[in-house]
Amino acid sequence: MPNLEQFDAIIFDMDGVLIDSEPLWKIAMHDVFASVGSRLSKTDFQKTVGLRIDEVVRFWHKQEGWKDYTPQELEKKIIDKMILLIEENPKPLLGVVETLCFLKNQNKKIGLATSSYNVLISTVLNSLEINHFFDFTHSAENEEYGKPHPSVYLTVANKLDVNPLQCLVIEDSLNGIISAKAARMKVVCIPEKTHFPEPKLNLADYHFETMVELLNTWQG
Repeated sequence: MPNLEQFDAIIFDMDGVLIDSEPLWKIAMHDVFASVGSRLSKTDFQKTVGLRIDEVVRFWHKQEGWKDYTPQELEKKIIDKMILLIEENPKPLLGVVETLCFLKNQNKKIGLATSSYNVLISTVLNSLEINHFFDFTHSAENEEYGKPHPSVYLTVANKLDVNPLQCLVIEDSLNGIISAKAARMKVVCIPEKTHFPEPKLNLADYHFETMVELLNTWQG
């Protein structure tokens, strides 16, 4: 189990870790892509989990060969749909608020490193009313490369003024785990429940089914 005393900062991914947003992404992408004549199913989107939305849209735009809409136009439609879906039913995943409270009481620095854009960071944290827990939040939107490149995690560690070796990351996807490991951080994997089983998630250092299980190990 991860010994909390070894770490000065805990850095969270957002989608699938703080909020059950992966199904919402699939709904948003399916609806927007269907509106331009796509027959992609929600299971197809498993291929692009953990990537930035611009990378996701470019991937499918190239695959499908859509002519009437640019990737940028489709991206905006998806983001707008996501904001509506999140605001309609804001609900943190099990154990999230309790874990954030516990870490704050332990005087740990708390960061956020996500592939989602800044507008969605604001939407999620404000809708869930957890913005005040975070010492620094950062989107891969502001990096040249998104996950699985380590830059988004390295930037958060730098802004928190913490050595990457003293950071513990909480992730749910393979791309996120690779990103954090490349940054030389220890990683907890709490798999997002709508993903297909992915044996490569074993790359993470620690594994829990829910954040409640992780919190229970820290509380003894």
